[in-house]
Amino acid sequence: MGSLGAILKHPDELYPLLKLKMEARNAEKLIPQQPHWRFCYSMLRKFSKTFAFVIEQLPTELRDAVCILYLVLRALDTVEDDTSIPVDVKVPILKAFLQHVFDKEWHLSCGTKECKVLMDRFHHVSTAFLELGKRYQEVIEDITKRMGAGMAKFICKEVETVDDYNEYCHYVSGLIGLGLSKLFHASGAEDLALDSLSNSMALILQKQDIIRDYLEDINEIPKSRMFWPHQIWGKYVNKLEDLKYEENSVKAVQCLNEMVTNALTHVEDSLTYMSALRDPAIFRFWAIFQIMAIGNLALSYNNIQVFRGEVKIRLGLAAKVRYHTRTMADVYGAFYDFSCMLKSKVDKNDPNATKTLSIIEGIQKACRDSGLLNKRKSYILATKPTNSSILVSVLLIVLVIVVAHLSASQSSN
Repeated sequence: MGSLGAILKHPDELYPLLKLKMEARNAEKLIPQQPHWRFCYSMLRKFSKTFAFVIEQLPTELRDAVCILYLVLRALDTVEDDTSIPVDVKVPILKAFLQHVFDKEWHLSCGTKECKVLMDRFHHVSTAFLELGKRYQEVIEDITKRMGAGMAKFICKEVETVDDYNEYCHYVSGLIGLGLSKLFHASGAEDLALDSLSNSMALILQKQDIIRDYLEDINEIPKSRMFWPHQIWGKYVNKLEDLKYEENSVKAVQCLNEMVTNALTHVEDSLTYMSALRDPAIFRFWAIFQIMAIGNLALSYNNIQVFRGEVKIRLGLAAKVRYHTRTMADVYGAFYDFSCMLKSKVDKNDPNATKTLSIIEGIQKACRDSGLLNKRKSYILATKPTNSSILVSVLLIVLVIVVAHLSASQSSN
């Protein structure tokens, strides 16, 4: 649920944590009981509790379609990511992956941990896919085919230029944005968004992952995975792996800041897309992810820890984002606050400072021009906890422990 120290430091995050835990339990009761559906939703939760949470808030029919889209493309991504699979074996699998989605007997031993479980028992995903409505199946078919072809292309091609980077991110993530928009349209809940906007919605998510996963990807065994474009990192070091060495810390942070600045170019498209959404559940689905993305970009910017370990929004703040995000006023408020955090971290001597500040100003102007900033309560920027709030948090923690203990005792009896 979150470390005790973090909760005491941010006591206002305890209630959202508890509330979301209860909502997750309630949502679990609505999951279909058939073995293949139970498997699909259990895997969804293992891959991403946040993704599972927002998917499970969607109407049943749409919820199932989005769940299967995610798992099919996650399986495709597992094949692409497995560096132990020879290229001459991997490329044909990626190109022909769509046909396996229709085969209830197919599985493949690859990947690790949760990904391996998914691939070993992929027949459950295929069974669930075949139960979806035809209009949803057609969207998943189209996106799977296009993504498999795009991934195969980049197995044999390095990410050299920023255009390559954008194209790669389009294939592995932008197509997911297009697929989601098409699923939402197929459900009748939303108008069909422009492809360019749907692409930007997903690219900002993919790029923040690529930035934060630098160390994991570069240390991948047996072969590094390299997605940062040479056009950017080549300005700072001779090899991408050199960024992780302490003697290159200054250059590494400058390179990182340019990568974050590149990701921020998609933010205004993101705001435009979300402002047009009508369905509250679909709005929350997108809004929570977009706020988390700009939050992670703000934390990553000018942060050498990206090259030393993990950088991500703390669990309690993520819970607050999920709990408080209901309207565009909440979105504009969160984007404005995180952009202020970003602005405060910009070093005027950074090679890209002028460009970064210009983009941040554009984001802040879009937030101000919405006229909604005064209609939300800020929860992003930190405030010092009071003694009374800390005391309440301690009492709530004790209460949770007692209730959990009683529940466990009753279960054992």
